[in-house]
Order: sequence, then structure tokens, then C-alpha cells
Amino acid sequence: MPKKEEVRDNERADETPVEEKPRETTIEFLASLAGVLVTGLFIITFILQAFEIPSSSMEDTLLIGDHVFVNREQFAPPSHWMGPLLPYREIRRGDIVVFLSPEEQGLFVVKRIIGVPGDHIHLRDGIVYRNGEKLNEPYALHKLANYNPYRDNFPAVPPSDDYGVRNEQWIQELPAHLEGEDVVVPPNSYFAMGDNRDVSYDSRYWGFIPRKNVIGRPMFIYWSFVTPPNQYEMRSVGDRLGFMAHIIIHFFDETRWSRTLKPVR
Repeated sequence: MPKKEEVRDNERADETPVEEKPRETTIEFLASLAGVLVTGLFIITFILQAFEIPSSSMEDTLLIGDHVFVNREQFAPPSHWMGPLLPYREIRRGDIVVFLSPEEQGLFVVKRIIGVPGDHIHLRDGIVYRNGEKLNEPYALHKLANYNPYRDNFPAVPPSDDYGVRNEQWIQELPAHLEGEDVVVPPNSYFAMGDNRDVSYDSRYWGFIPRKNVIGRPMFIYWSFVTPPNQYEMRSVGDRLGFMAHIIIHFFDETRWSRTLKPVR
């Protein structure tokens, strides 16, 4: 009978030696890092874009100071090489979209799509009717008690400066899109409104959104910070530096942590 020491020696001899994985070289590490950076840069440049909400027109869906990532590809014309990888689709009623303002060059705006091409739209006492049906809009708010005949009964009341309509082109163009009591959305265009209906400066005041102006759809809020309503008007270097200092000092107590990663719907 073999001794215990001999048995242990035989067991060691039968064991297969474990090969150590070769360590990653500096060049391999840098190549991996470059791949990650290039992928991230591609996503930020071509797929996602960051936007800050400057006004209260989309409350309470989006608040002033919400920072959102926008999917730039979902509503873009499908490409041959990226088509199978990305979920392209047409813009639908109820979608929230970011777009270039048809009124002010270079201004990005966010609103909710109420009408797509061919839809008949009108409002009565602040309630939206589309194709003859009253819309159920749980997201719509009416925070002001004041009554505006044009805003609340669009398009029955003719637009004028007395009701806050200062876009002369829209004043001239609107009659051509009327059928009975409705405004009809033309091809390659959309009718949009803000969820905060009493303060939203939207399609009632400047007209339709051209399809080519649509940038994309907000996906989720990645950061939200308590921001003054007029902060977007503060464009001087001193004002911007002052607010940056305020953010640094109050980052933890004025960040709306409960809104972090909240989907936009």
C-alpha cells in the first residue's frame, strides 16, 4: 500500500497546469480605449444629443432645468447601412419632439405632436378635437384662470396681435388651411402644442412644423436642476458664470434626483 505522501505526489502529477492569461499590453489597452471613445463619439454625434428645457410650456411632463437625451435617428430617413440596426418609424400623434423653430432661426423647441398630415384640428374652451373626436389628454394642464378667445377656441377666432399672435406670415397663411371650423394639417407638416396649454407658444401662434425641421424624440431625463424661468434669457458671460457657480454650490440640494433617468412620455 503506497504511503500518503506518494498518493499526494501522484495527484499533483495528474493535475493539468493552468495556463495564465497573457496580460494586456499598453498598445492593446489604448486600442480598446480608442474603440470605446469612437463608439461613444459616434453615438453622441449621430444618435443622441443633449438638450436643456428652457421654458414651462411642457410642464409637468418636462420642467425648466430638465436635461434630456434626444434620439436623433428614430425619425430620420432610414439609411441602407444602419436601417436594420435602428428602430426608424414615422412621427405619430402624441409624440414629443424636438425641432428647429419655424419662426426663429437657430432656436430649438420641444412640443407634443397633436396632428399629423391630413388631420382636422380645432379647440373649444381649451379642449382639443381631432377629426371630430374630443381628445383625452391627461398630460395637458391649464394653470391660468384667464380666458383667451383665440387660444382657447382656435381657429374659430381670427388671429391678431390683440391675442398675442405676432407672426404676420401665419396670420396670412392660416385661412388657406381652414375647412369649416377646423385647421387641416398639410403634407409633410405637423401641428404641435405644449402640455402647459395656457402658456405654450405653439402651432396656434406660428403655424405648422415642417417635417425637415424635426430633430428627434426626447428619450429620458439624465439630470434635472432647479432653474429660474428666465435663465435662458441670461446670455452674458457674467450671468452664465454666476449660474455655473450656483450649480457647483447647490448641486446636491437643488438637483431633482427623483427625475434622474425618468423616461419622457
